[in-house]
Amino acid sequence: MTRTTPPRPLDIEALFPELAAHRGTTTRLHPRPGSPDVQASSVGGPMLWPVAEPWPACTEAHRRGSGRRPADIHREREILERAWAHPPFSGPTEEDRQILDELDHRHRLPGVSDTDPLPMVALAQLYWRDIPDLPAGPDGSDLLQVFCCPFDAHGPSRYGPLFHLRWRRSAEVGQVLAAPPQPQVVGAVGYVPKPCVLQPEQVVTYPFAGLLPKALGERIYAWEEALEEEAEAAQEGGDDEYRGEDEHGVIRYQYDLSIPPGWRVGGFASWHTTDPSPMDCPTCSTPMRLLLTIDSSEWDGGSGSWRPTEQEGLTPHPFATPTKVIVGRAGELNVFACPTNPAHPHRWSIQ
Repeated sequence: MTRTTPPRPLDIEALFPELAAHRGTTTRLHPRPGSPDVQASSVGGPMLWPVAEPWPACTEAHRRGSGRRPADIHREREILERAWAHPPFSGPTEEDRQILDELDHRHRLPGVSDTDPLPMVALAQLYWRDIPDLPAGPDGSDLLQVFCCPFDAHGPSRYGPLFHLRWRRSAEVGQVLAAPPQPQVVGAVGYVPKPCVLQPEQVVTYPFAGLLPKALGERIYAWEEALEEEAEAAQEGGDDEYRGEDEHGVIRYQYDLSIPPGWRVGGFASWHTTDPSPMDCPTCSTPMRLLLTIDSSEWDGGSGSWRPTEQEGLTPHPFATPTKVIVGRAGELNVFACPTNPAHPHRWSIQ
């Protein structure tokens, strides 16, 4: 099934023709629950991983002997999804609530040290053939595989996540690892993805407003302020026919017209939580480009203008967070790659 992004609420280039020079594309992945195989691009699906190659593991020192069991998390989700699948959405039965209470607790692993190798979680794999904005990898690699440690215990703050990206040439993979190692427990439920198939769709995108030329950015900000003042005046006057505002609120460049939410490849990074930060390659100092965005939801609770047309009128509960992956406090992870040499180390930021 395809997913189609609705036309934008207005033509922003008609208002600001200078934006045409900054126009780009990004590929929305549109992950939805399914049963992908190793030959498919997916989130949370099985990896095309050689049987003879060691599975990625976290070896940084941090506590890893206590957490939620992945099987319990999957079971919990099954119960909740069944309970909310059909109207009148009465929620879990009393019997289900008792099961949920039993599942919702942490388990301790006796004898596990802070430095024992910890199998990383397979987050996603993306084939170059499927994703229009996915660049080719080093040495002709056509498959990008993404992993993470299932505990927030890394970096200078000892809180951040740890990610691992692996490029490979898919045609060279022989016998595939059928049962990769799995962590016995995870630090948070957001590190256990739900298997999802992808329906990639390339759409137009524009840079984050704070990274546009100063004069253009100021004109866009002034236009938004004028729309907001007009909306407030119309509401105070009881004007139900006001056209400068849709049913969800004032149209904004950042949230409706420039950078789509959700899992996507390429395009421009959003810096809505922090100020824009230079992302230069740690090896050659070349300005890096956005490779992948891992988002906690496919659209937010604001305008909802990015919701695919195929899902209009459907209950949003199963679709706004299809992968169940949660980044930080329900934010997004932006992964950057060196355009000069894709083999150089990646960088990332959380928004």
